[in-house]
Amino acid sequence: MADVGGIASEQLKSYIERIERLEEEKANLQADVKEVYAEAKGNGFDTKIMRQILRLRKMDHDDRQEQEHLLDLYKRALNMEPGPEE
Repeated sequence: MADVGGIASEQLKSYIERIERLEEEKANLQADVKEVYAEAKGNGFDTKIMRQILRLRKMDHDDRQEQEHLLDLYKRALNMEPGPEE
């Protein structure tokens, strides 16, 4: 294919095809992840909690500590759990 309107057609086609293949791979991986969650749920695990754990594991240790500290602070402010002085 030749250039059309200043666009390298073959290069564009190559990019589009690569993206399509990657999107297909991504869909397959997402289906695999869904199957693992279903298996875990079938064995009695709470998948919502598993998702939270995965989010926490992706975080930097310091960021996670800060977030947990703020969560505790907010819960105490809303009387959702006792504070250290109680």
